[in-house]
Amino acid sequence: MLVKIERAFMRLNRFTGKILAVLLLLMVINVFYDVVMRYFLHNSSVAMQEMEWHLFSVMFLFGISVALLDEGHVRVDFLYDRFSIRRKALINIVGTVLFLVPLALLVLFGSLDYVVDSYQIQEISEDPGGLPYRWLIKAMIPLSFGYLIFCSLGYTVKQINLLRTAGTDRRAEGKR
Repeated sequence: MLVKIERAFMRLNRFTGKILAVLLLLMVINVFYDVVMRYFLHNSSVAMQEMEWHLFSVMFLFGISVALLDEGHVRVDFLYDRFSIRRKALINIVGTVLFLVPLALLVLFGSLDYVVDSYQIQEISEDPGGLPYRWLIKAMIPLSFGYLIFCSLGYTVKQINLLRTAGTDRRAEGKR
């Protein structure tokens, strides 16, 4: 059952990664267009420049969750690499429950008022020609951290599965 849950989380993670890859491609096209317009045609668009950092923000914020499930996050590898699979899984579970989830909850709930305030005043770009609906990009902060909490559940299931298989592998080795 837990293996099926882990696979479902990984499928969702792959789908999210594909969406982020498309956003990366759109950002590259946007930057290319902006550079050509600015340096060759001496014409620049504030909206296109703002779109660059909006796309980058979404990729970064949601990319954290993809990196978590793909084990692409930062850790102290010179210590961690020497540990057994079982110890690594335990460290990952404890770190997720005690550090990742509380911090993600703090950011999620701490950013909600920020988004609501932006929505209520219908905040727009301060720059002439900039993008409207600034609250949309600000809403990505609590959404991405909510998604990170959701993905941390999948990551914890993955670590529990590692604990379970590491235990059976050790028992099988003992019987030889």
